[in-house]
Formats: sequence, structure tokens, C-alpha cells
Amino acid sequence: MKFGKRLKQQIQESLPGWRDKFLSYKVLKKLVRLISSAPPMTNESLEFRKAEAEFVYMLNNEIEKFNAFFLEQEEDFVIRDKELKQRVQKVIDTWGPNGTQPSEEEYKDEMGRIRKDIVNFHGEMVLLLNYSNVNYTGLAKILKKYDKRTGGLLRSPFIQKVLVQPFFTINLISKLVKECESMIDAVFPVPEREDVDEEIQGEREPVKVSGEGIFRNTVVALLTMQEIRRESSTYGHYSLPPLNLPDSDLIQSFQLNSPIPIP
Repeated sequence: MKFGKRLKQQIQESLPGWRDKFLSYKVLKKLVRLISSAPPMTNESLEFRKAEAEFVYMLNNEIEKFNAFFLEQEEDFVIRDKELKQRVQKVIDTWGPNGTQPSEEEYKDEMGRIRKDIVNFHGEMVLLLNYSNVNYTGLAKILKKYDKRTGGLLRSPFIQKVLVQPFFTINLISKLVKECESMIDAVFPVPEREDVDEEIQGEREPVKVSGEGIFRNTVVALLTMQEIRRESSTYGHYSLPPLNLPDSDLIQSFQLNSPIPIP
């Protein structure tokens, strides 16, 4: 599948408020086409430099857009991560077996609500990792196309700049994802195989409900990240950062509890 089509599908599968935050790949591609097809001019080198400057200006604006959005989401995730951990501990301390007001019913009800919030939170963070993945790949591809069609040499120096941008630096989000997975394992661990059917009908029901929201988007994002890495022509000097996908048991848990068929 061509990248432009994959990006369009990815945008459609993203959260509504995120859809205008992705790379304007179609516009950049059109600009490259216009520059490369321009007729020869007497002062060709000057015209080329002007066109290149316009292209770079747009790329820089796109990077500013990525960084602003990514940092805003990252800050929100740090706050939500802390709040979720506090909520879990409060429920344990209040209604857990050794809590101040032990109550199995209150404990299950509140943990059910927290489970849904944790799964949705995890899903949003995976979507942000995919956001970084897709936009970096788009930049690398459009720069490669520009160099190939115009004879320019923008790709290498521009990618070096991109590698230190906030939207590309996913260490904190990856760490939060792993911590969230640990919370998921603690709140609803994967059952033994012989108990799967019983668990799905009982303790796992809240996860099914949340699956109707972010779950599908999350799985699509995971598949996109895997496909881009498998098919990417940017491997090596232009490689994407290491990808920390959720544990296989966790993915299996989500799949068991999802009422949505994933393509």
C-alpha cells in the first residue's frame, strides 16, 4: 500500500481531535511535483533556491505543529498517569480486603470504572506513539521524493534535525505505556486458558465496553506501526526509534474482550 493511502486511512482511524495534526503529505507531494516539473529558467539556480526555501518553510511549520501537539498530549498523559495510580491505590486502601471500609461490591464497581479508564488511557498513548511513527515516516518519504525528483540534498540534514525533535523523542511515552501495562496486569491479570470463558463473562466485561471506543483505533495503530517498520525504505540511517509494543499477553487479553472485528 502506498504511504499516502495508508496515511489517509490512519487519519480516518485516529481520534477526531487529532485528524488535523498529521503531516500535510498530499500538499507537500503536490509542491514537490510542481517544483520538479517547472520549466527551465535563465536564473534557474535562484528559482530553485526559492522553491526549496518554500518547501523547507512548510516542513518546518509541520514540525512545529507536531511538536506542539505531541508535547500537549505528553503533558496530559503524565497528569492522567498519576491520577490513575492514585485512584487505584485509594480504592485498595478504602474498599480492598485490608482497607478502612472493606466492601467487595464497592471495590468491584470502582475497579470496573478504573479498568475502562486504564484501557482507554493505554490506547491513547499507543495512538500517540503511532502519531510519531507515521509523521516521521511521512517526512522521510517526502524528503526522499524531493531529493530524487529535484536533485536536491535535503533529506540527510533535515532528518538529522528531526531526530532531536520532541515529537520524535518517545522515551517518556514508551515508559508510561509500560507502566500502564503493569497497572493493567495488576488490576485484571490474564486468566488461565481454562478460565477464559468464565472470566470474559465476568471480570472482563468492563474491558469489552471500553473496546467500543478507543480499542479499534489502538489495534489499527499497532498494525500500522508494524507494517511501516516491515515495509519501510528508511531502515538504517533513517530508522524509526525502537518500538515498545504491548506484551503479547496484553494484546491477547484485549482481543479476547473486543466485540469489534479488526481488519
